[in-house]
Amino acid sequence: MPPHAAHAPSPFILRHPILTALALSLGTAVALGVARFSYALLLAPMRSDLGWPYLIAGGMNTGNALGYLLGALLTPRLMRRYQAHRVLIAGAFATALLSFLPALTTDTLLQLLLRIVTGVTSALIFVSGGLLVSRLAALHAHRAGLLLGLYYGGTGIGIVAASLLVPPVMEAAAAQGAPHPWQWAWILLGALALVASLVMTLPARLMPTSPAQAAGGGTWRARSLLFGLTGYLFFGLGYIGYMTFVIALLKEEGMAPARITLFFALLGAATFASSRIWARMLDRFRGGQSLAILNGLLCLATLLPAMTAAPVAVFASGLLFGGCFLSAVASTTAMVRHNLPPADWPAGISAFTIIFAVGQIIGPSIVGWIADGAGGLQRGLTFSALMLLAGALVAWRQRPLGTGEGRTAGT
Repeated sequence: MPPHAAHAPSPFILRHPILTALALSLGTAVALGVARFSYALLLAPMRSDLGWPYLIAGGMNTGNALGYLLGALLTPRLMRRYQAHRVLIAGAFATALLSFLPALTTDTLLQLLLRIVTGVTSALIFVSGGLLVSRLAALHAHRAGLLLGLYYGGTGIGIVAASLLVPPVMEAAAAQGAPHPWQWAWILLGALALVASLVMTLPARLMPTSPAQAAGGGTWRARSLLFGLTGYLFFGLGYIGYMTFVIALLKEEGMAPARITLFFALLGAATFASSRIWARMLDRFRGGQSLAILNGLLCLATLLPAMTAAPVAVFASGLLFGGCFLSAVASTTAMVRHNLPPADWPAGISAFTIIFAVGQIIGPSIVGWIADGAGGLQRGLTFSALMLLAGALVAWRQRPLGTGEGRTAGT
């Protein structure tokens, strides 16, 4: 069969869309839940052990986002040559293998290089998986919002697994006299990513190949979704500060380790549950309303721990943030589906992924730089909240496209 020969959906895909979306969601569990957000659990011990200021500690996620940008630019070219499910599977296994490697070095530059390369492979997963779940949603239009939400909510699976397993593994490493207990945690994360990649492989191979991919896709005007893209840029700037530094903030404020584990586990569980909470909204709104609403709620969630260390407020923040942040990502894929023809979906999803990556590149370093100053992490998270508020205001201005708008040549 030629690389892009189209084939029909398998009976399993047609009969079990929920299971298929759950299987594909293991890709986001690897790309984001394990490879990116689990770093929040390791930032404080690695910073203490390796003598990093917050600027360097945050810079590790800036490096990851830089790699993510490079991967987002590369993925559409790969998908013109290879079927999307092959790009997804290759990215998942590469990310899993790269997740083992931070355990082998204490050199700051090597750690940064590994974060960059892991960002590249994570983007392969995210863009190709987003395209596959969009095709799945097209086959089951009445469940489109739920299927998109399940795919992106899979990040919560990775967060929950890491939050429950990383602390006891690090405690065991310390009890055994390991000089760098965080290295054991990276080995665990690599193993989790490898298992998830294996489970995801077969369902991903059953996904249909679109003739549009074979034809190389269509063209569209990026400026037609300018407000949506700009709102998403502010989302990337804002949310990443919370996900990078909130655990470090809770440790600084003296929260007990068991409570921190519970906080992060509940955040992950809320991320997964959000797929059902916002499904109808993603189906209903065709413009930037969904992204605006979610950005506004994330602004509130980010302000809470910046303003108070009260446990009730902190846990409310985690639940609200987890219940919204990956649904904001899903809302952009829904926006692409609502406003662009299928031939333009790869380009549209890639454009949102690229602008997302740009925000994530800038966000962690700015928050880390602010946190190294007099205001500490509280002031850094306040900056993140302001970015999310700006994202809400801008995204609200995105209107659904007309019949011809955004669907003619030129980007």
